[in-house]
Amino acid sequence: MPVELIKEKYSNPINVVEIGKSGSNSIKIGGETALPFLFQEGAMPNRPMVAMEILDCEPVEWAEGVKQAFGESLRTPVGWALKCVNDFGAKALCVRLQSIHPDYGNKPAEHSIEVLKAIINQTSVPLIVIGCGDDEQDSRILPKVSQFLKGENCLLGIATQSNYKTLAATALADGHSLIAESPIDINIAKQVNILISDMGFDAKKIVMHPTTTSLGYGMEYVYSIMERARLAAFIGDKMLAMPFIAFVGQEVWKTKEAKELSVVQGINWELATSVSMLQSGADLLVLRHPDAAKATIKYIDILMKGAD
Repeated sequence: MPVELIKEKYSNPINVVEIGKSGSNSIKIGGETALPFLFQEGAMPNRPMVAMEILDCEPVEWAEGVKQAFGESLRTPVGWALKCVNDFGAKALCVRLQSIHPDYGNKPAEHSIEVLKAIINQTSVPLIVIGCGDDEQDSRILPKVSQFLKGENCLLGIATQSNYKTLAATALADGHSLIAESPIDINIAKQVNILISDMGFDAKKIVMHPTTTSLGYGMEYVYSIMERARLAAFIGDKMLAMPFIAFVGQEVWKTKEAKELSVVQGINWELATSVSMLQSGADLLVLRHPDAAKATIKYIDILMKGAD
């Protein structure tokens, strides 16, 4: 007697968020109607995407194994961006405005704007643009950056409970999507999304960042929270029906396993973390090492064949 597989069917899809100018170079994330890669239960109309991370200044504190992969291109952000796009095939770039941080140069907004202008002029991929992590600096400078990028339909961030008002207002005014961050807590994640939506910001332009972690550093808990949020969205919770972004490279390359041992282990650590995040529902991964990005894309290609 054949065994009949039990298949789950859900009523509420994940929102679709488009990044970049509409057309061949924009990307869309989200839209799932089932858990990752379970194509017999639902659809994944938009494949998970990989973006490569760059800074608006030279990466002084990055792991040597990552810096070696880019060579001399790291001396200028635009050279770095071109290396990612032309040599490594990046379909999206995540530009971290590290130079505006008080401890990393305290550069004015004009510096970051010039960097972004050069990148836009010489590449055509969608941009994810995030601040330096200092709330005061981000709230002061990101509105100017957002205004400059008006019309580019970027993904802007990162909005938290403490700074969401400024970032939501500027992203709304300039037509960008927004990253909403929460400290790996499903209730806080929902609350941040509600607070941003209450300002008149379209919930369908929010991407959630649940502050993911690296392999070996509590990833099982992160996985379970992301899966719970995704299941809640599928059964009708529209304030959790947002795609996920995961800054995998940032988390992996600060661990001792990636930094202090061989670069091959660091690449494998980034790949293993990426695979786990994809299986937990991540729609957009931000990676650092090009070999890890290449391997992750190959993994996605293999799994997406099940959709055919």
